Amino acid sequence: MVVKRSGAREAFDRAKVVVGIRSAAKNRPIDPSRMELMALEVEERVRMEGTEVTSERVGRAVLDGLRSADEVAYLRFASVYKGFADANDFRREAGLLSKATRPKPPGGGDIGSVQGM
Repeated sequence: MVVKRSGAREAFDRAKVVVGIRSAAKNRPIDPSRMELMALEVEERVRMEGTEVTSERVGRAVLDGLRSADEVAYLRFASVYKGFADANDFRREAGLLSKATRPKPPGGGDIGSVQGM
């Protein structure tokens, strides 16, 4: 069961997850079979959490899948899921996305953490 923000409960429906992913990924280079696989992975993740899961948890699981698949689709989904109000919300989320996906410098530390700097 999925517990919605309003408190209402409804059965988990993987088809709804697929629709959300497809909407976010419209005209993006994500294979439809990958979208189906992402929805299946979301379903498996939420089932492992117990018999009830919040709609927030489902949305975060979708975002996790989209983050690695396509940044534009991720931002589209995030804009609806997080209720973006203006362009600043997009900028903030794109900045967070960039930080989360930026590779670490060689040596695993921060550039400024080198002794003597």
